[in-house]
Amino acid sequence: MSLTDELVAKICYTPLVFARVNKKLQQQLTPDEIKHLVQLVLADERSVIIRRGKNFYLTNHFYHLCLTINASTYRLITADKIND
Repeated sequence: MSLTDELVAKICYTPLVFARVNKKLQQQLTPDEIKHLVQLVLADERSVIIRRGKNFYLTNHFYHLCLTINASTYRLITADKIND
């Protein structure tokens, strides 16, 4: 199983992360829309995954996003806009 497949299968969310993602992205997305966006970034072959310390960082310039995922719990921590 590749790292991408593992992240897709194991990613999870807390109720507070949805508010954090909306705040960081300056959006008003529903939890389902956020989950869908995360799945799109995870499935995109242009995403670059780097593990630094206890987190995975997924950078995708097409979606202008950087996702931070805890490496031990696979819990989404936040999403940040990236400027190209």
